[in-house]
Amino acid sequence: MDVSEGTIPDLPQAMDTSETGVSKPDSGAVKIKMKKGRPMKRSKNVRKMKSVAKAIAKNEQYAEKTTKSESKKSRTQSAKSLYD
Repeated sequence: MDVSEGTIPDLPQAMDTSETGVSKPDSGAVKIKMKKGRPMKRSKNVRKMKSVAKAIAKNEQYAEKTTKSESKKSRTQSAKSLYD
């Protein structure tokens, strides 16, 4: 048995300071200086774009529904004409 490699708890060990929690201490000051007008404008534009895209999609859905109903009407009319 080799007992020479055991750690001795009586000796004080150096504290590891290689990593710190705060990388930039002045990062809080940057947040205060930011202007808030630009992000709002972008978000407003994003909302507009989404609403326009939604309206276009709804319009396409309505057009598809009308074409389906028209084709159904024509099919029923042709089926009725077969039996008359």
